[in-house]
Amino acid sequence: MSQFIALTLLLMALPAAAAAQSCPGRPDALGTARVLAVDAATSPRVGRKQFPATLPLGPKELVLTFDDGPWPTTTPAVLKALRAECVRATFFLLGRNVQSHPELARRELAEGHSFGHHSFSHPLLNHMAPEAAMSEIDKGIRADEAALGATAQAHPTSPFFRFPGFASTPALLQRLEARGMVVFGADIWASDWLAQTPEEELKLVLGRIEKADHGILLLHDTRAQTARMLPALLRELKARGYSIVHVVPAGAGRPRE
Repeated sequence: MSQFIALTLLLMALPAAAAAQSCPGRPDALGTARVLAVDAATSPRVGRKQFPATLPLGPKELVLTFDDGPWPTTTPAVLKALRAECVRATFFLLGRNVQSHPELARRELAEGHSFGHHSFSHPLLNHMAPEAAMSEIDKGIRADEAALGATAQAHPTSPFFRFPGFASTPALLQRLEARGMVVFGADIWASDWLAQTPEEELKLVLGRIEKADHGILLLHDTRAQTARMLPALLRELKARGYSIVHVVPAGAGRPRE
């Protein structure tokens, strides 16, 4: 593992008290309330859109996640909005985009965000033969980790994965669990793959957050409407008393004994 990625993962794994510091120059910022270490041994599958259970979150606690990036016309705006509010999120990276824009993936990590994997080219993996699907998953992991400076190893530096379109199969879930991977679904989503104005998306996602109260929120940092909507969403979450939880890997993704 490179010194860069090792240091960044160490900083992400600091205790919540150390991470939940005031936002320099922004005493009214939303901030990151605490850090939650997630271990595949106890939480192999999370998010009630796809699975029976989710992360152990309290009332009005949200985990922000972004899929499909990085993308040069939108990811920088998302990172700017998060930095302005001292909010840390998790980016589920698409391998082909990381290969094209490795500097953005490295920037995400350098700014304190965690990352997961989202395949190489975003196929629906439940439509593929198991071996072909695992090859697609592994190709994405290799692309992500190579761009972030990790050396080739049997188990990913980040053991987080989200299926494109939530399209998993029991066999693939079992294989990822055996490899010590945490599979993320979601509890709340913005449906930002649909054409919406930023204002329409903000109204939709706030309504869903209020209904769910807490959980994993799925957004896409490749969507221009989401990038434009995000500053207003973060300010509104602050006004409504929500807290942000940053998820990090509990270990190095080693398989369970």
